[in-house]
Amino acid sequence: MSVDQTALEAAAFRRLVAHLQERTDVQNIDLMNLSGFCRNCLSRWYMEAAQESGLDMSKEDARTHIYGMPYDEWKAAHQTEATAEQRAAFEKTHTMK
Repeated sequence: MSVDQTALEAAAFRRLVAHLQERTDVQNIDLMNLSGFCRNCLSRWYMEAAQESGLDMSKEDARTHIYGMPYDEWKAAHQTEATAEQRAAFEKTHTMK
């Protein structure tokens, strides 16, 4: 992979993370229902990439990076209870696998 491609991918990743931090109105269940991944998935992938590179990173450290704050703070400030419709859509999309 060229340095230019890596730099572009890193910039796109940073923009995605910033966008998700700005769009606190978008719930993780909505992301899961529409795209099959959410902020938690992204933080897990980030942690796994760090660990594969030999870096010590905890789940909470990765979540703090992706959410822009500790996960518990984000949940208290921004997470809402999933509606019946959201839960039904989640069940439907996750039984298709």
